[in-house]
Amino acid sequence: MQTRPLRALLAGLTLAAFGLAALPAQAFDTKARAAYVVDITTDTALLAKEADVPLPPASMSKLMTLYVAFEAIRDGRLRLDEELPVSQHAMNYGGSTMFLDTTDRVKVSDLIQGIIVLSGNDACAVIAEALSPDGTEAGFARYMTQRAQQMGMTNSTFANSNGWPDPMQRMSMRDLALLATRIIEDFPEFYAYFNEREFAFDGRAPDNVHNRNPLLSMGIGADGLKTGHTEEAGYGLVGSAVDDLSGRRIVFVYSGLDSMQTRAEEGRSIVNWAFRQFKESTLLEAGEVLPTRLPVHEGDRPDVGLTVAEDVTTLVPVLSAEGIASEVVFDGPVKAPVIAGQELGHLILRPEGLPEKRVALIAAEAVPHGGFKAKLQSAARYLLRRMNEGPDEASPEGVAS
Repeated sequence: MQTRPLRALLAGLTLAAFGLAALPAQAFDTKARAAYVVDITTDTALLAKEADVPLPPASMSKLMTLYVAFEAIRDGRLRLDEELPVSQHAMNYGGSTMFLDTTDRVKVSDLIQGIIVLSGNDACAVIAEALSPDGTEAGFARYMTQRAQQMGMTNSTFANSNGWPDPMQRMSMRDLALLATRIIEDFPEFYAYFNEREFAFDGRAPDNVHNRNPLLSMGIGADGLKTGHTEEAGYGLVGSAVDDLSGRRIVFVYSGLDSMQTRAEEGRSIVNWAFRQFKESTLLEAGEVLPTRLPVHEGDRPDVGLTVAEDVTTLVPVLSAEGIASEVVFDGPVKAPVIAGQELGHLILRPEGLPEKRVALIAAEAVPHGGFKAKLQSAARYLLRRMNEGPDEASPEGVAS
């Protein structure tokens, strides 16, 4: 695998297309035990603190129950207007509830609102028993664990549907961020539920009608998703917000704080930092051909142009300097025939203080095989370079040196 400096390949591009690269971004000093912040508009992780450690998620794990319920509604296995029975097991849950009892039959839409707004432990159990492979909440928890693994949440295991304390109920901050992102992207038709401020189900619980998410009323663009608290977990939150100016959306998760007030202040600070300390920059547009071309071995022409299939957009800190540390990586030598659109390598961007970003580079045009004459020309170029560079410095045709 070979590399070339991006600055050489992008010589001649305008500063608007390339050149907004960064001084180090000031890291956010979170008070949380664990946290993860990702800009999902540009797929850029902004903060990771103990992000892959499985921790007690408390009620934040209700998001997995909701995701499975949304899938069932989408697939026709559950209807919003369907009424579900309440078991003794579901009724027995304490903590935050909808005060359901075994005489009730509750609409799925009410149960969903009860989970999101009221954090109803009983509502989760009703949904779980309806969708469980064996009709039990434990069976549903096993299903949730399997589904989470399929979705890439490798640090998540479930013992129940609602986050009730259990040694087997664990999720990482990165997994919760992935889950929140999937809810936003897979089920936009249901996402408005997460921005509801109150839900007075049947007038049963006048003291439990308000959404516990303190960020919804702050005017900072927050529109979801779920708080959590147990003695073991501390205070946590899975949030998402959209910046009115840029249109960027972030997802953020944090846990292990010591009070509701600290949880609220931490969320406000994270949103402000993520939106004010970074800006979005388009470095290359789809189809734009890089100035420097890759050599092609045995082609009917000696090289091939490189381009990208989609716009290359990334975040950079607002304090920007002269250039993003970048390089092109490709498997060399490139041999004919080359098909237009064929992936030839990757553009690697390394904004200061942020994770590197890899973008596929594709052939801008086709390069057919040049036949016997092209083989002779390629061999001659290789031999000439060996003569000029010496045996220790020469490299095969198509390899950056």
